[in-house]
Amino acid sequence: MSDGATIYAGEPLQTYLDDAASKKPAPGGGSVSACVGALGAALVSMVCNLTRGREKFAAVQEEIETLVEQSEWARAALESLLQQDTVAYDGVIAAYRLPKDTAEQQAARTAAVQAGLIVAADVPLEICRVGVQVCRLATIAAQLGNPQAVTDAGIGALLGEAAVQGGALNVKINLVSIKDEEYVRATTAELQGLLAEAASLRTEALAITLAKL
Repeated sequence: MSDGATIYAGEPLQTYLDDAASKKPAPGGGSVSACVGALGAALVSMVCNLTRGREKFAAVQEEIETLVEQSEWARAALESLLQQDTVAYDGVIAAYRLPKDTAEQQAARTAAVQAGLIVAADVPLEICRVGVQVCRLATIAAQLGNPQAVTDAGIGALLGEAAVQGGALNVKINLVSIKDEEYVRATTAELQGLLAEAASLRTEALAITLAKL
């Protein structure tokens, strides 16, 4: 992590929002996507907490306990990714500042830039992966959870998909400059799958939600 980086988990929400709105390069879209996904996971946990321990939902208690464990894992992962994304591009910036006076320096600089770009792509890619998990969990919460909180499950799915969509954009902008063709091919294919799965889960979660209103 770069020196002087703000640790947002220990700061008021207003600090994060103000920094996102400022001319600072970070937090930017990737970090905000992780934040949105974390909020989606939190809503899934809320649905679980409004369900577990209630006699009328005794038949699904085991599933709900597992669900809340998974949603809290997803929330923690996305909170971490929110922070990681604020410094993910630092390696690229540092690499571009390397000397390039000789052929050897130029080669070292190019390699460092490429390595930094892959790191910068890997962080939002992980945001996409966890965002899909939020969509999965939200769909289950809509099915099994307290129907009085079903809209929160539906919103959780929407936010999970938003995290995937936002993360994907940040992956793609880095892929444009990455020369490793195999990495680009594999990552592009994975992104397509993640986006399709998130959209399908969001549709399913919203259908369940609307049917219960």
